[in-house]
Amino acid sequence: MINLEMIQEAQKLLEGVARKTPLEKAPTIGDHIWIKAENLQLTGAFKIRGAFNKIAHLTKEEAAHGVIACSAGNHAQGIAYSATQQGIKSVICMPADAPLMKVQATKNYGAEVVLVPGVYDDAQAEAERLSKEKGYTFAHPFEDPYVMAGQGTIGLEILDQLDEVEQVVVPVGGGGLISGVATAIKSLKPSVKVIGVQSENVPAMVESFKKGSRVTSPNKGTIADGIHVLTPGQETFKCIQKNVDEMVTVNEDEIAAAIVRLMEDQKTVAEGAGATTVAAYLFKKIDTSLNTVCVVSGGNVDINQLQRTINRGLHYVGRQLIISIKLPDASGNLLKVLQIMADNKVNILDIEHHRGTTETEVQTAMVTFSLETIDGEHAHKLLDALDAAGYSVKIK
Repeated sequence: MINLEMIQEAQKLLEGVARKTPLEKAPTIGDHIWIKAENLQLTGAFKIRGAFNKIAHLTKEEAAHGVIACSAGNHAQGIAYSATQQGIKSVICMPADAPLMKVQATKNYGAEVVLVPGVYDDAQAEAERLSKEKGYTFAHPFEDPYVMAGQGTIGLEILDQLDEVEQVVVPVGGGGLISGVATAIKSLKPSVKVIGVQSENVPAMVESFKKGSRVTSPNKGTIADGIHVLTPGQETFKCIQKNVDEMVTVNEDEIAAAIVRLMEDQKTVAEGAGATTVAAYLFKKIDTSLNTVCVVSGGNVDINQLQRTINRGLHYVGRQLIISIKLPDASGNLLKVLQIMADNKVNILDIEHHRGTTETEVQTAMVTFSLETIDGEHAHKLLDALDAAGYSVKIK
């Protein structure tokens, strides 16, 4: 277990290395929300804090043998950067389907990358095996006191930046970040609530918290790849039981919607894991009447996935709408539908016109529209207008 003194020591060690990231109010997202922008941290995520603290505490013998870590991407970059800065060899085991951007960035920071089939847990098993075989020091991404203490420096910064803070919301994968943050906050200002957030697709720590003992989640995909951990850490779980007040989940659409809001309102890019905290606030999974700090833990987004994520978020909040309408295949029928859309000031992004499909009869056509609307209310107004005109609409 870590303590306040370890976190304060880490803070001194990280001076001139990790950035003191901004804490900014987000009035267009909510009345009582501040964003702790760790997506603006060196290497694009909070992980540099714990990684550098760990590397700095290696003995000369450990440093000489090199270090190995497992990561979906952010811890990988933190360890690679920190090791390279101190002239130490680093090997990183990453899931084979980790975002390509994170894999390449890890290599660019100087690490040797080993891609492992499966998920984070498989990468961890391979890292542990190589550690024993090659003599590397294993730098665990969350089950390590120096790593947890380094992450805890975020808690110290929050308390220094916002006297009136009442609630801090933190993404949770293995639990290293929230363990450090919660320890710092509960040691100095125990009245502040600390809440953890996970994707409902991979809720291992949430379920463990409810049950009172560690459980493993089934493996499901999530856009929050940074917290895609199937089995919680043993030490982090103990720390969460002691210092965390509440654990909640958000779904994939809510995460995507939060990414969009952060881009539009805060002009900042968050990866899926980082956006979970804002999703919890936006969709009222937590008490939004309290002065709330949402830790946006990283911004290392796979650019190839970003547009799909944005579209998903827009669709979820009613700003994009895909509908199909069956029309008589005769002159003027499509024009009538287009006029209804024009009258309702809907922007048409795309039209697909299909004849002779399994969904159409002879002399009919299925027309699919991709539409841009202002919000959910605007979308419903259009659907009501189409219904009133006698059209049967299928929402996709």
